[in-house]
Amino acid sequence: MRLQHSVPVPADYEAEVGRLLAARVPSRLAAKDASLFTDDEQPAPRMGWVDLPQRSAQLVDEIESLHSRLEAQGLRSISLTGMGGSSLAPEVMAEGAGVSLEVVDSTDPNQVAEAIGTDLSHTVLIVASKSGTTIETDAIRRAFSAAFESVGIDPASRLIAITDPGTELDALATEQGFLATFHTDETVGGRYSALSAFGLVPAGLAGVDVRAIAASAADTVGGLGTDAPDNPALKFGTWLGIGHARATEKLVLAETTPGLSGLSKWVEQLVAESLGKDGQGILPVVVNGPTDVGFCDARADAMLCTLGPVTDVEAPSGFDSALDGDLGELFVFWEFATAIAAYSIGVDPFDQPDVESAKDQARQALSHGSSAAPAQPAFREEQVEVFGEFEEATDLIGAIGELFAQVDEYGFVGVQAFLDRIADAEAQDLRALVSQHSGVQTTFGFGPRYLHSTGQYHKGGHPNGVFLQITAEPRTDLLVPGRGYGFTELQRAQALGDAAALREKGRPVLRVHLLDRAQGLDQLRRAIADVEPRHHYGVD
Repeated sequence: MRLQHSVPVPADYEAEVGRLLAARVPSRLAAKDASLFTDDEQPAPRMGWVDLPQRSAQLVDEIESLHSRLEAQGLRSISLTGMGGSSLAPEVMAEGAGVSLEVVDSTDPNQVAEAIGTDLSHTVLIVASKSGTTIETDAIRRAFSAAFESVGIDPASRLIAITDPGTELDALATEQGFLATFHTDETVGGRYSALSAFGLVPAGLAGVDVRAIAASAADTVGGLGTDAPDNPALKFGTWLGIGHARATEKLVLAETTPGLSGLSKWVEQLVAESLGKDGQGILPVVVNGPTDVGFCDARADAMLCTLGPVTDVEAPSGFDSALDGDLGELFVFWEFATAIAAYSIGVDPFDQPDVESAKDQARQALSHGSSAAPAQPAFREEQVEVFGEFEEATDLIGAIGELFAQVDEYGFVGVQAFLDRIADAEAQDLRALVSQHSGVQTTFGFGPRYLHSTGQYHKGGHPNGVFLQITAEPRTDLLVPGRGYGFTELQRAQALGDAAALREKGRPVLRVHLLDRAQGLDQLRRAIADVEPRHHYGVD
């Protein structure tokens, strides 16, 4: 792999490299030394990722054998339901290889119904959940199982489980006789699981050459655990730590080669969940390329990183970098570099203390069910209902303007879209527009997908974000079999739950509800464009 990066303050950088080398951070990571991040002298419960590449040979053999069996049976359509670290890595591998893997990580009823589709006679569903109780994964499994049954197919004959030993999902797979079950290492956390069964099984069954990815990672990992000044993970982790120390806490990611398509989304969840806690952290901002808003016109609070060939764009902060290599190299590089950055910043990369708060709020909303009185909008304007408390705003433009007015000059806006990630893909275009008119870095995430990535940073990282949440009337509804609710209610509970958790943390939230999705998105787009820009990138 290749790393290029600028160092705006060489003396500070060299001093931090010296401090990390004196503490032997890379070699202690490689040795799974728990005392790097905790006082507990026992092995850290989340450091099994370090030697996954060296342990992958038998797993790859099993994947290739099962892939041959599925092909022989004509089971050519591979779907995966998993969240965050259980879905993003295989999605990246499949995109990079140009093979088809349908990732179902949404609770939007239309997206789930479309994913189930009509080709069930050739479909296998991989159910991936470390805990075995992930609510989205369980709901989607139930919906697929009901669909299989409706066409006379035994669901167990089409289900593959990936989970830790002894979980509810593991027990269910044994009881029902799933097609296959892959047990994962309990010492590997979800976001560090790219080279475990979570990443390799779905990608391999879809047709990706996972043996080559694992071999490349194994060839790379040894050098990343060495206490040497030229260790690229040490250099980049130090670079991130120095950027954070200088209040340059946003990392803008742009892909520059099709072979790394989607990698920025995997990096986003790894960095945000690992570093965004205790009021600190680095916020990843994924953009469409080096010419996109937020990259080419970054402000002094941003580090720039291209994934692929280097570009000539430089950050005003002086922090710009380029990383190139294959997926095996980059997976292990980012894992080591992120853990080293966590040590530099002073946070534990393996916990996620604020993720559960949104889940708790969602469970409370679901428990009230249809008996709960619906919240009333502050006002309705054409195809958009607006929810929130406002000082003066009486229209959509005013409400958005008030939200933007609450963000610090070097804060950020998080756009959270509880929509259909496929059918409503155009919503992603709002990121650049919001960034231009708010004048600050802006992230975009489809819910509930983002809850398992940037959601931790939103509530636990630097408290300088404001949030635009988008919900919508469903195109259809779909029952979650065996539960007292449907996907529409589940999706709404997740949106309202996260909004409540954010407000408890003092983060401003504006929710807009689209009565008609296409017209509502267009109306929202026009309203954002009519908000007077607060300030401009690169202008202090």
